[in-house]
Amino acid sequence: MGKNGRGRNHMEQKETFYKTVWKIALPVTLQFLLQSSFSVVDQIMTGQLGSVSVAGIGLAGKFASIFSVLVSAIAAAAGIMLAQYIGQKDEQKADRSFLVNLGMAAILALFFTIVCTAAPRQVMEIYTKDTLTCDTAAGYLQIYAVSFLPMALTTLLSAFLRCAEAAALPLAAGIAAAAVNTLLNYVLIFGKCGFPAMGITGAAIATVTAQVAGCVLTLGMFLYHRRTQRRYWQADGSREKEVRMQADGSRVKEARSCTVPRTKRGARFSSAFHMEKEERLQYLGILLPILICEFFWSLGENVYAAIYGHIGTQACAAMTLTSPVQVLMIGAMNGFAQAAGIMVGKSLGRNDYERAYREAVKLMLCGLCGSVILSVILVLVRDSYVQIYRVEESVRHITKDILLAFAVISPVKVQNMILGGGILRSGGRTKYVMYIDFIGTWLFGVPLGLLSAFLFHLPIAWVYFILSLEECVRFAISVFLFRKKGWMRSL
Repeated sequence: MGKNGRGRNHMEQKETFYKTVWKIALPVTLQFLLQSSFSVVDQIMTGQLGSVSVAGIGLAGKFASIFSVLVSAIAAAAGIMLAQYIGQKDEQKADRSFLVNLGMAAILALFFTIVCTAAPRQVMEIYTKDTLTCDTAAGYLQIYAVSFLPMALTTLLSAFLRCAEAAALPLAAGIAAAAVNTLLNYVLIFGKCGFPAMGITGAAIATVTAQVAGCVLTLGMFLYHRRTQRRYWQADGSREKEVRMQADGSRVKEARSCTVPRTKRGARFSSAFHMEKEERLQYLGILLPILICEFFWSLGENVYAAIYGHIGTQACAAMTLTSPVQVLMIGAMNGFAQAAGIMVGKSLGRNDYERAYREAVKLMLCGLCGSVILSVILVLVRDSYVQIYRVEESVRHITKDILLAFAVISPVKVQNMILGGGILRSGGRTKYVMYIDFIGTWLFGVPLGLLSAFLFHLPIAWVYFILSLEECVRFAISVFLFRKKGWMRSL
C-alpha cells in the first residue's frame, strides 16, 4: 500500500475512533448528568430551606451513595463481560452475564431498601450527633430508599444498551425522568398547584416517582431494541441483510453489523442464567474485586462525610453545596470512562492489543483536556454559583474555598476515573483497581483527613484538599500498571 493509501486508512481509523467515542460518550455523559440531576435539583431547591435541610439531604445522600456505588460496580462487571463477548460475537455468554448481573443488582437493592426503611435514624446517627439534622436526614432517606430497586434495574439495562452502542435509548428515558423530577420537586417542595409545601419530604417523593418513571421507560427501550435487532439475524444464526428502499423505489441490501447479543433459536431469555463452573469462577474473579473496591471506596467517602459532619453543621452544609458542581463536572467526563471500557474491551475481545492501547491513550488525553477546561470555568464562576443558595454568608465563603480546591484536583480525579473505571478494568483484571483504590483511600486519604481535621484542626477546605491528594497516589500507581500492559487480556 502506498503512502496515500496508508494515509487514507489512518484518517478513516481516526474518524471511526472519534465517531465511536461521540456515539458512546455523549449519550452516556448526558444520561449520567440527568441521573445525577435528581440529587442536584433536590439540593438546589432545598437549599432555599436553610442549612439544616441542605446538610440532611447531603448526609442521607452519602449513605445512599454506598448503594449507588455498589450497583454501579455490578454494572461495571456486566459492562466488562458484555463488551468482550460482543466483540467476540458470543451472544449466549453475553445474555448470561447480563442476566446474572441483573439478578445480583436486584438482590442488593432489596437489601438496602429494607435497611433504610426499617432503621433510617440509626443509620444517620453514624454521620452526625445534631438531633435536628439527624431527624431531617432520616426522614428523607426512608422515602428515598424506595427508589433503589428501579435505580438498579435502570443502571443494568443502560449498561447493556451502551455496550450494544445504543446509548441514545436510555438517554431518552433519562430526559423524561429528569423532567418529572424537576417538575415534582417544584410542586411538592414549595407547595404549588394546590399541593401542600412538603419540604424535603416532597423532594424524596419526587425522586422516587422520577426513578420509577425512568425505569419503566428504560425497560421499554430495552425490549424494543432487542426485538428490533433480532430481525437482523436468521433463525439458523446466519446474518440477514437489512432491506431498505431508496428514494426511487429500488431495493438496496446492506450488511448490518449486529453487536447485540441474540438468543439462540428463540430460546427463552431466562435460560441464560445457567453458568458453567469455569464461567462462574471467571465472573466472580471480575465482580468480587470490583464490589470490594467500590465498597471500601464508598466507605472511605462516608468516612470523609463523617469527618465533615463532625467539624460542624456549617462545614457539612458547605460541602453539600459543592456536591452539584462536583457531580456535574465529573459526570461531564464520565462518558470518556464508559467509552474507554467499551471500546478498549471490544478491541481486547478481538485480540487487537495494539489498537486497545492506542485508543486508551487517546481517551486519556481527551479526558485531560476536557477536565482542565472545566476547572478553569469553575474558578471563574464559583462566586456567582454560591449566590444561588439562601444560606449564611460564612457558608458561602467556605463553599467557594472548597470549590477552588476541587478545581485544582479535578483533572487528576478524571484521569483516575478513565484509567481505573474504564481502561484497567477492560481486560477483566479488576484486582488491579481494587488494590489501587484501597491504597489510595485507606492508606492515604482517610489518615490524612483524620490528621488534618482532628489533630491540626485545619479549615474544611484544607481538609478536603489534603485528603484529596490520595488521587495523586492512585494516578501514579495506575500509570505504572498501564504502561506495563499486564491489564491487557481477552476473556
